Amino acid sequence: MRVLAPLLVTAAFALGCKQPDPPPITSAWSDSFERESLGGDWHATQDSYRVSGGALSGRGAYNHPLWLRKKLPRHASIELTAWSNSPAGDIKIEAWGDGQSYDADKGAYMATGYVFIMGGWNNARSIIAKRDEHAPDVPTRTTPKVEVGRKYRWKIVRSQGRIDWYVDDGTTPFLSLEDAQPLEGQGHEYFGINNWESDTWFDDLSITPLP
Repeated sequence: MRVLAPLLVTAAFALGCKQPDPPPITSAWSDSFERESLGGDWHATQDSYRVSGGALSGRGAYNHPLWLRKKLPRHASIELTAWSNSPAGDIKIEAWGDGQSYDADKGAYMATGYVFIMGGWNNARSIIAKRDEHAPDVPTRTTPKVEVGRKYRWKIVRSQGRIDWYVDDGTTPFLSLEDAQPLEGQGHEYFGINNWESDTWFDDLSITPLP
């Protein structure tokens, strides 16, 4: 008992001090990254993300997302500015995931939410995927390529079983996904920035609930 008791106390203390998630998003919310560190609203699954010059950088994360610690509305509009300083492009986010999962060994990563990749696979194609970005039947396009340093304004709109992704255009979707069995509820409530190797940047994130 003299050996076990301190361990039990330590474990209980750790559990008791676990930081709860901030309140869910119920009205328009934004993050301009005008600060020196990630802050308490974000959960990094690897030390590959930093705030610099009023923007968020992700590089060499190898599918270890940076999760926002606020639950997403089921129906929402997500907007952000994104760019890559690498010829490989590969700008990537996840939405409606579990807020904690990551690729443990640089192997076959199965996301917990929807994956949005612009200029993936060495700037060869852009996709929306439901969990599996390597599935053969995901909505895909091969142009345009990501231009080094060009800032793109993304808007992702989810309503019922449809997701529309707009890039620099609020009228014509860049890609769309129809999902007869949409991801929702526990395990599908969080937004994440993700990255493989490329030098990617993000700014002016806003999330707005929709009816």
